[in-house]
Amino acid sequence: MTATLFALLAAFVLYLGLMVLVGLCSAKGNNSASDFFLGGRKVGPWVTALSAEASDSSAWLLMGLPGLCYLGGFKETFWTAIGLIVGTYLAWLFIAKPLRKCSIAFGDSITIPEFFTNRFKDKSHVLSVISVIFIVVFFTIYTASGFVACAKLFGSVFGLNWNISLFIGFIIILSYTIMGGYRAVCTTDFIQGALIFVAFVISSVITIISLGGIGNAVDQVRDFSSRAMSGEFGKNMLVTFTANKTFSPMSAVSAFAWCLGYFGMPHIIVRFMGIRSNKEIKTARRVGITWMIISYIGTFIIGTLGTAYLLNKGILLGANPSEISLEGIKVLGSSETVFSESMIRMYPAFIAGIFLCAILAAAMSTADSQLLSASSAIGQDIFKGLIKKDASEKTVLNVSRISVFAVAVVGLLLARNPNSSIFGLVSYAWAGFGGTFGPLVLLALYWKGTTAKGAIAGLITGGITVIAWHNIPASVNPIFGLYEILPAFIICMLVTVVVSLLDKNKDPEMLAEFDAYKKMED
Repeated sequence: MTATLFALLAAFVLYLGLMVLVGLCSAKGNNSASDFFLGGRKVGPWVTALSAEASDSSAWLLMGLPGLCYLGGFKETFWTAIGLIVGTYLAWLFIAKPLRKCSIAFGDSITIPEFFTNRFKDKSHVLSVISVIFIVVFFTIYTASGFVACAKLFGSVFGLNWNISLFIGFIIILSYTIMGGYRAVCTTDFIQGALIFVAFVISSVITIISLGGIGNAVDQVRDFSSRAMSGEFGKNMLVTFTANKTFSPMSAVSAFAWCLGYFGMPHIIVRFMGIRSNKEIKTARRVGITWMIISYIGTFIIGTLGTAYLLNKGILLGANPSEISLEGIKVLGSSETVFSESMIRMYPAFIAGIFLCAILAAAMSTADSQLLSASSAIGQDIFKGLIKKDASEKTVLNVSRISVFAVAVVGLLLARNPNSSIFGLVSYAWAGFGGTFGPLVLLALYWKGTTAKGAIAGLITGGITVIAWHNIPASVNPIFGLYEILPAFIICMLVTVVVSLLDKNKDPEMLAEFDAYKKMED
């Protein structure tokens, strides 16, 4: 083992050991389901904010989006980032405080399916079951993206076999999530969010300086793009750059539509339910938005300028090695490794290893939150809600931990394809949650006329629309090139409202509780 490899390995072991230690320490405070799933609603604003944004951003912030920028997809990345920043702000502004109040008012709900069941007085529990099904399906896909990120990182840094890399990420994420629950997830997410922030800020400045300033950097990026468009870097790069240069208005709408996802992401909005007090939400919102803006600027810089930075180091990503015969140029793996390849060449080995852990941090911070949300839905909403209503807190915790393992295993199996796209997996899962849960969360908080039948109808049609739209190729009709979250969100909202209006059997208890919730003090 070389000194460089040893230093990188030491940084990873130190970081991962810290994450597992956090899980062990957090496990001591889990005495109830509320502790495990919401941290007893005692989490402060800074931890809540960075935890929400870190779990939201996932590895696609450091791999998926920079990789898209590297391949000339700056416009799509820009509009996606704008949509995400706007969506984050609106979610903190219009969802955070009402959801915390409403979840307490309606049965002190600690999961999203439980909140829907209590809010709409669904005695049949059909709403809960359907919610859990969609949560498990889309979170399994989402979790797979985290495992893919881990595999690409370990392969890029240590040259490990794909399956071995997957298994390492699987074991690490699983261990502290099963042990520590919500407190462990929030604490590790806070650490990971801080690391991502520092890595982006410092690395962006170094990249610009190394390329001779902003003006020279832009010129070098334009030169790289021209060479790619001329076919100098092979057919694969030519096709990709050409496609990204022809960015249509529909593409811009699709990219911006990512903002709708924030209203329905269980692993994000549950952070609103777990914050210590309503008064601290404004502080959390400011911290979260600041983190996002600076982090996305870092994404643009590392991804876009990474083309010139790495080429100056003799590295080309995302091309077919058999098509390249440029002297002094080495073709490596996927464009989604632009951040990791840049870090390796930018810093001494140990420092590079610490910053590379930011990628691992992004993958872990999202996967752990998704596993926890999926397990809470199975343990709390299905097992205790339907199968064994008198189950003890200890039994529910054990069932939830088993569920974490089961969902993780399925996600691991989905991630076994080395050609999996982190951005593609995240995009599908994001649409799944935004298009099914987003409208219901908004209506649950702001329209007392929403009924259980309306919510069930909206949930089903929204979920079916996402799956169908995603799998119908644009060649059938150009409209299917539109990101599926937008049609699913609109259809779910319309169906929920129409069916609720047609439902004459409004529950008087539900209407009274809604009026009481609206009168609650902040």
